[in-house]
Parts: sequence; structure tokens; C-alpha cells
Amino acid sequence: MKVRAVLVLLLTVVIKVQAQQDSLKKTTFTLATMYSNNISYYGQSTNEKMPYILANLTVRFPVGIYLSAGSYKLFNYGSGLSEADLGIGYDYDFNDRFNMGVAYTRSFFPANSPLLQAANQNNVNLTTTYDWSWLKTSFSADYAFGTQNDVFISLNNSKEISLGNLFNEKNMIFIEPAVELIGGTQRFYETYVIEKGKRDQANGKGKGLELPRNSDQTVTTTYNRFNLLSYNFKLPLSLSRSSYIAEISYQLSVLGPKAQAELKHQQSLFGFAFYYQF
Repeated sequence: MKVRAVLVLLLTVVIKVQAQQDSLKKTTFTLATMYSNNISYYGQSTNEKMPYILANLTVRFPVGIYLSAGSYKLFNYGSGLSEADLGIGYDYDFNDRFNMGVAYTRSFFPANSPLLQAANQNNVNLTTTYDWSWLKTSFSADYAFGTQNDVFISLNNSKEISLGNLFNEKNMIFIEPAVELIGGTQRFYETYVIEKGKRDQANGKGKGLELPRNSDQTVTTTYNRFNLLSYNFKLPLSLSRSSYIAEISYQLSVLGPKAQAELKHQQSLFGFAFYYQF
């Protein structure tokens, strides 16, 4: 899974499944569900744990264009959806080794959302991937904008390792360890601090977080600055068949030296995911 700004993220979130060769000749539908013990935004999370479940549908056309719709629900926040998103993208394979894709995602958040990414409702992503056979390298650039605007870049190196078959040759087990470096700006954090303060006051918890007692110019300069945000180490274990992938994943995220104090500087993420293509 690549950084979206999410997407994604981010973290708006973007979900991809390894398609079979014959799927390139027809329109495919991919359903995905995922659970994680905490949510992160480019490797960054608050000290408050936010487990969630996510659902996504992606329709991919033979020409390389795809449409997606998804949503996720935080278990410890409110009764409705915590986020919903719509996306459109285009992937192009130059050859068997080199791929490039561009995507736009629009996210919708409820009022007073506790999510770090709520200030950036729009995300434009450009990703290039090259398979060296012994290693797969992906470079991703995101422009996230809305109430705030931020830029993120990530470099990901991964290696798929087959562990053999389960029961029969149709069920392949593999791991794909990856190391990812993410850099970017943090204008979104200013909005998060302000909105958290409002929520805390409404809940009778005092003033909550406060912005640094400097001039507006100093604060803006700090958040505008491009820094190394996180180091991410990923280890997914997957069971693959012709039409589905089931995955258990672990990710260790360590923030850069200039991370904001309210963000969790080291965290372990555990997840379960299921992807079905038809």
C-alpha cells in the first residue's frame, strides 16, 4: 500500500491489489476491508489511540483509469462514519518494470473531526515504481490541500519473498518487507491543535493544546518548513489466490527529530486486510 495522502493515505486512504495478467484486458472490481489498531497520517499519530475499520471499492478499466470510493469508522469516536472519500486515477505501464500513476482523492470529514488529515480534504498524488527484480522502488509525491495545504514525498523500497504454498499450488504465501522514508510540511497540525482545543473546551477539559506563544510569522514558518517526518518499517504477511488476498501486517513508525510534541514519536501498527477482485 502506497502513501496517499491517503490518503490518504492518505491518508485519505488508496488501496491496491496485485492484479492478475488477464485482468488487464477487462474491467475489474476490487473490494477491500481493513482493520488497524491505530490510524496514522504519513507515519504520524496522536498520543490518543484510534483503532478503525475501513471499506473500499475500486473499479479499474482496461485503459488504466480507475474510480474508488471508501470510508472508515473510528471505534472510539461518534456513532457515524469518521471519513468518506471518492477518488479517480490513472496508471500507465511503460514496460514490465516501470509504472507511473496519478490520482486525485476528495475526502469528507464530520465537524470537529479528531483526525490529523481533516484540514486537507483534497489530495493529488503522483507515484512512480520501478522493479529491479531483486528490489522494488517507489517514489511518491503528494499535494494535500483544503483548509491548509501541505506537500509530502516518500521513498519506499520493498522485496516480495515467496514462502511457498498452503494446501495446494493455488494458495501462495509471501511477505514483502519494506522500508519507507517520508518528508513533508506540517501546516495541517496547526488546524489540528485549534480544533482539539475547541473540542476539549466543549467537553469541559480546559484549554487543551495551545499554539506556541510566538508571533504568527514564527508559527507559520515552523509549519511551512519541509522536514523528515517519519521512518516506517513494514512487514506484511499475505495469502494470495487468483481472486483474493488476505493479509496480516505490522508497521513500526518512528518520527523524525523535529516532530511535534503532541504526536506519538514511536508506534507499532497491527492490521488485518482482505482484498477480493472480480
